[in-house]
Amino acid sequence: MATGLRVAGGTDRGMSEAEGKARFELAATYRIAAHYGWGNLIYNHIALRIPDEPCFLVKPHNVMFSEVCASHLVKLRLDGAPMNESQNINAAGFTIHTAILNNRPDLNCTIHVHANAGIAMSAHKKGLLPINQGAMRFYNRLSYHDYEGIADDIDEVTRLARDIGPTNKAVMLRNHGLLSAGATASEALTVMRYLVQACEVQMMIESTGAELTMPAPEVCERTAKQWDHFQKINDREDWLAYLRIIDRIDTSYKN
Repeated sequence: MATGLRVAGGTDRGMSEAEGKARFELAATYRIAAHYGWGNLIYNHIALRIPDEPCFLVKPHNVMFSEVCASHLVKLRLDGAPMNESQNINAAGFTIHTAILNNRPDLNCTIHVHANAGIAMSAHKKGLLPINQGAMRFYNRLSYHDYEGIADDIDEVTRLARDIGPTNKAVMLRNHGLLSAGATASEALTVMRYLVQACEVQMMIESTGAELTMPAPEVCERTAKQWDHFQKINDREDWLAYLRIIDRIDTSYKN
């Protein structure tokens, strides 16, 4: 791995093995997100904490999800001054990701996307309903954050951190989109995959006008706990499957 990487707002320094691994994982995560159709031209963003450093990685603002390579990623300090598009960093991305990573040490990867179903559901007054097995993953485990405008106000960090709470790993950004997080990139991807699917399914069912069947609260909670358990034991195998998907399409993310 090359040395002499420039830290935004910092100085040249060599790259640790942990950072090299994080770069590989985050570049792969961007490409997998693109595969699922979560890209939005150059907008939206995914961030990954670098182990044992007060820093995180994110893509440059002007690069699309489908173009991200490990060497493209920008290293930023979590305690650094806010950055914006004039520095080729998405201002809203800096706000959103530092809000989570600085306040939840248990979370290392955050994903924010504007999937159509997620945008639609974010304006749904009742929010996500536990009407199918995948949606029950989020039963009492989905946070909501009210819309405040494009998230370039650093003061919103405090309110977003408050709204995600101490344990949840998914946020419905009202009138905006979706946010997922995880201890690993794999977990953040899986949380987002199920969240987008749950939004799509609810919109499909509601569009028919059919009466909904709602499982009992105790069944929903039991199922959510089962999902918590399965995530822990399947996280590694999920990640290997994600890599197989993207490696069959394009391995240039490793560059």
